[in-house]
Amino acid sequence: MPKLKIGVLVSGSGTNLQSIIDKSESGYIPGRVELVISSKSGVYAIERAKNHNIPAYVVAPKNYSTKEDYEDKLIEILQSYNVDLVVLAGFIKVLSPHFVQAFAGRIMNIHPSLIPAFCGEGFYGEKVHKAVLDYGVKITGVTVHFVDEGADTGPIILQRAVPVMDDDTVETLAARVLEEEHKIYPEAVKLFAEGRLKVEGRRVKIIKQEDGND
Repeated sequence: MPKLKIGVLVSGSGTNLQSIIDKSESGYIPGRVELVISSKSGVYAIERAKNHNIPAYVVAPKNYSTKEDYEDKLIEILQSYNVDLVVLAGFIKVLSPHFVQAFAGRIMNIHPSLIPAFCGEGFYGEKVHKAVLDYGVKITGVTVHFVDEGADTGPIILQRAVPVMDDDTVETLAARVLEEEHKIYPEAVKLFAEGRLKVEGRRVKIIKQEDGND
C-alpha cells in the first residue's frame, strides 16, 4: 500500500502537527506530512515543519481579494503535492464548500469538545473550554471528524472523553484536553491511511484489520 501523503493547515503553534509528524516518522502512521500551510506568518508551526525538512508556506487571507481566490491558492498548493488527506490542525479559518468539494471526504478536523456539544461558529480554542466550565458539564472531550460544508458538522471519526474537575480553570482543562488530542488525531489519520474508515451517512464505521484486531 502506498504511503499516505498528508497536507496540514495551521494557524498557531502546531502541537497537533507535531504529534502527527512524530507518529508518521515513527512508522505508526503509514504516511508522511508532505507540506504545511499556515494562514499566519511567524507562528511556531512553521518552525516545526522546517525542523523536519517539510516544505512550509504562508498563505494569508488578507493578501487575497476574495475567499475563493484565497482557497484557490490553498487548493493549488495542496494539489501540487498530490495530497491524499488534508488535516486541519488549529486552522482557524472556516473553509467554504468550494474548498471542501475539492477534497471531498479527504479533510479531517479536530475539535476540543464532544460534538455536537460546544461546537460550530465561534467555538474554538479557549472559548470552547470556557463554555464547558460556564455550563457546568462533568465530561468534555475531543472529537475528530471529517469536514463537510458546515462548521463542525461532518461525520464523527473518533471521540474521547475528558472529565471536568471541580477546580478546573480554562488553562488546566485545555491542557488535559490537548493531551488527549495528541493521541486521538494520529490514531484517526492512521485509520484513514490504512483504509479502515467507511462513511455511511452520518456514521463512520471502523473496519477491523484482517487479524481481527481493531
